[in-house]
Formats: sequence, C-alpha cells, structure tokens
Amino acid sequence: MQSCESSGDSADDPFSRGLRRRGQPRVVVIGAGLAGLAAAKALLEQGFTDVTVLEASSHIGGRVQSVKLGHATFELGATWIHGSHGNPIYHLAEANGLLEETTDGERSVGRISLYSKNGVACYLTNRGRRIPKDVVEEFSDLYNEVYNLTQEFFRHDKPVNAESQNSVGVFTREEVRNRIRDDPDDPEATKRLKLAMIQQYLKVESCESSSHSIDEVSLSAFGEWTEIPGAHHIIPSGFMRVVELLAESIPAHVIQLGKPVRCIHWDQASARPRGPEIEPRDEGDHNHDTGEGGQSGEGPRQGRCNEEEQWPVVVECEDCEVIPADHVIVTVSLGVLKRQYTSFFRPGLPTEKVAAIHRLGIGTTDKIFLEFEEPFWGPECNSLQFVWEDEAESCTLTYPPELWYRKICGFDVLYPPERYGHVLSGWICGEEALVMEKCDDEAVAEICTEMLRQFTGNPNIPKPRRILRSAWGSNPYFRGSYSYTQVGSSGADVEKLAKPLPYTESSKTAHGSSTKQQPGHLLPSKCPEQSLDPSRGSIKPMQVLFSGEATHRKYYSTTHGALLSGQREAARLIEMYRDLFQQGP
Repeated sequence: MQSCESSGDSADDPFSRGLRRRGQPRVVVIGAGLAGLAAAKALLEQGFTDVTVLEASSHIGGRVQSVKLGHATFELGATWIHGSHGNPIYHLAEANGLLEETTDGERSVGRISLYSKNGVACYLTNRGRRIPKDVVEEFSDLYNEVYNLTQEFFRHDKPVNAESQNSVGVFTREEVRNRIRDDPDDPEATKRLKLAMIQQYLKVESCESSSHSIDEVSLSAFGEWTEIPGAHHIIPSGFMRVVELLAESIPAHVIQLGKPVRCIHWDQASARPRGPEIEPRDEGDHNHDTGEGGQSGEGPRQGRCNEEEQWPVVVECEDCEVIPADHVIVTVSLGVLKRQYTSFFRPGLPTEKVAAIHRLGIGTTDKIFLEFEEPFWGPECNSLQFVWEDEAESCTLTYPPELWYRKICGFDVLYPPERYGHVLSGWICGEEALVMEKCDDEAVAEICTEMLRQFTGNPNIPKPRRILRSAWGSNPYFRGSYSYTQVGSSGADVEKLAKPLPYTESSKTAHGSSTKQQPGHLLPSKCPEQSLDPSRGSIKPMQVLFSGEATHRKYYSTTHGALLSGQREAARLIEMYRDLFQQGP
C-alpha cells in the first residue's frame, strides 16, 4: 500500500503555517480554463494568498485551444466572442488591442456565425447541384420564423404540446415541414429541396448546441439561454490571448500543470476528530475511465495527512500527493462529471446534484480544417453547405458509424485568405464526431475530399495539403465540447449543479441570491461567523464550489459564461471572508 504525501502545514513550510495561524483560507481550484483562471485571479486580487490551481493537462486554457500554423492561428476550441455589450471577454480583448486586426467581415451579426458575413452561402446537394439563391432565401426566412417560435415557450411561459416531445428539433422539423407542404406557390420539386434543407439546418443547429441531435434539446428551456447584444468577434491572434491575459497576474507557482486529481474528500472535519484521512477505496469503486481526475486504474491507494489542524477538504491527486484545503472550486466539464462523479467525490454527491448531472446534456462539436494549395470555390462564396436530397423525409439526425460523414453539415471559408491561406473549416457533432475522432487524418481528408467533389460536381478537386481537427469528445479531460439543456432538464438543474457543498442554510442563501443579480454583483449573503470555524462544531460551508460554463444558467456553453461563473464562485468566498481581509494581518 502506498501512502500519500501531504502538502499541508509541515515544519519546512513556515510561510504556509503562518498564514494558517492568521486565518488565511486555503483555496484549491481544479482546472486552469477560463473559469478556474478567473476564480484564481479574483481571489488573489482580493487578498487571498494561499491559492493553488491544479491543471490535469500540460497547458492552461481548457477548451480554448489556439494552434499556430505558419502565419495563421486556428481555433480548435472557442472561436467567437459572442456579443459585445457587457461581455467581459469582449471588453478584455478590446482593452488589450486584440481586435485591432479584425476585419469588418469578422464582425458577424448573423445568428449562425460564419467566419465572414461577406459573400453568400452556397447550398449544394449530393447530386452536385447548387440550390438557387431565391430558394435558399425563402427557406431561410421560413426557418428563422420558426426558430423564433422556439424561444417563445420559455420567454412567455407557453405550454409545450405532447406532439413536440418537448424537443427543439421535433417541433422545428414538423412546423417547417407543414409550412412548406401547405405553400400553394411552390412546385413539388422546390418543396422537396426545401424539405431536404431542414435536415442541413438542424445539423448546423446541433453543432451550435453541441448536442448529438437538436432533437435532444429541450424546447421548454431553449429560450432561457441569453444572447448578449452586439456582433460576434474573432480574435485574429488567437483566443488563447484572452487566457494569457487572465493568467498574467497569477504567479507562476500558483498554477501546477500536469496535475490530474483523483478524488475530492470533503466534509472531513465534521466526519473525523483528528484531521483528514484518506480511506481505502474498494476496487469496484474506482472509475477506470480517464478524465479530469486523470489516469485511473492503479488500484486503491491509502494515505494520511498528519496535521495538527482539521481541514474540511482534502484533494487527492493522481501522483498520490494529498492537498488539504478549506475550499475547493471545481471547474471540470459536465462531460467529466457525468463519467466520474461517483469516484471523484467522497462522500458522494447529494441526490439532487447527481440528478442534475444526469439530466443536463453535453455533446461533441468538432472542427475539421482543410488547407488547399489553391481555392476551388469562387470569391463570392463564404461557405459550402451540404444538403442530402434523400433526407427530405428523414426524422432523425443519427447515422450508422460507416456513414458518419453525413453529419458534416458543411465547410466555412476562412477569410481573409491573406491571413489564413486557402482553408475550409468543416463542422460535425454528436456520436458521428466521436467516430470521426477515431479515424486517422488520411482517412478523414480522403472522405472530406470525396464529399467536396460530390457536392460541387467537380471531380478534379485535389486532396488538401494539410488537415487539422479537434477531438473534444475523446479527450479524457473534457469528454465533450459544451453543455445544453437536454429534454427533461431546465435551468433549475444548472442552479443545482452550481450549488456549493455542503448544503448548509448559508450556502443555500448564497446560491439563491446569486441568480437574481447582474454579473459583477454576484456576492452571496454573509455566512454566520461560527460556521467558519469547524472546531466549534459547525459544518464549514462552501467546502466544494462548482463553476464552468455548464453552471451558468443564462450563458451556458459560452466563454463569457465560464469566466463569469469563476468570478461568481470567487465572490462567494470573498464575501465569506470579508471581515478577515478588512481587518488585515
């Protein structure tokens, strides 16, 4: 049996011991994405000095991943700043000159954001035909009318009928179909094309929601997601620059890379009279999947933190180091929580939090970048959209593994070519994206080339000279791209996921108050003084806090939602210790 090392108040760490004597709380942040960095930055700026960020991977940024190839930067993860008015990501980027090289075309105001609003989307069918522009415009207007209806159910508290199955996809597909079929002016051939276009639009919608299928997205909750006004912006130098700006003021020693976490042992002080202890865990209790918790599968471990003081939380790392703490802010993705919540928390999570994890959805949206020697598309074309004519009557967005490529909804043209070269960016989501991730680059490039030849009707399109693609679904530290409200879930589940542990009265009050305030004013109600001292017999509140995009009720799935959620959890602790920091050392 291997014992775990303690990183507590040892004799050779007088600085840490001194802080502890003065009441300086120790906070561990799990994950160095936007949420984790925002939380750590806010705490440090408010006087917290005992803060540690544990990042499982070898780099900061989380689901922000900018890759530089030649003179261009490509985004495998977060790409757009969605909205500008009051968006903290926008203001951070704008204040630091990150948007100076952004072209007018990259300030997209369209709902479905492309790399350029200039030019037109070319809708092509699998028979090598281009759908006439007037047909595309008519269909787009119709689809957007129905899309606006999907927002009404939540915003105006309209009842959802049984026929819709409370599904955005089911409702949209049937409503658009009925309107197309009832149009007396369209010939049958045009109606067939428009019916086939429904599936292509729903595939795009699935990619934007990061769901396997838009049929899985809740209709009654769909309108709660809130769009920040203003244009969508791209950061030419890479979204990672925003991450680097957040990390600039965080001392290097605070962030530990390559430090996956195995388990969070919480409520330790109330459970044991003599400080934290990690107990043996049954072999069957281990989740042998990989995840933010790291590479599992070495069997149970045991260790003890021999400390004079009681610590309510102990973070057990994969390298067997044991880090005691007063508070832990968990920023791991919903995908990791779904896979590992049973082994990641001791004691286990409350029933309502587990239920929220199950009900909420997270899927995979991947990008496929193809670089060509020369463009085969015209200068007026800003995207190539794939419409399968034989899907006019289809009622599903699921394909067998061998037909995974049918889920590719199209390719965007990256503009300007002076920056990117001649590059197309393809989109694929869901289970089919996971199949794609298992294929090698050569196979994916070959299939994409064949699709481009088929839909353009040009058999002479060469294979791309380079391919770059994401793999968020199979990444053990994410298990998906971002969250959505699945059929059967609601914003209330997001609130339950975000609620700190343990569920004391003070933490319930803090949780409830934060949702009704505006960003920047997310301070919880002050906790009773006696609850801050576990030696007085009270349970220490806010031992485990939760942040990340999936915990923001209005801005889930976005970078600004992730950043605001990290600031929200930091604000809880800042308010909790307000008197301590006002008094000073």
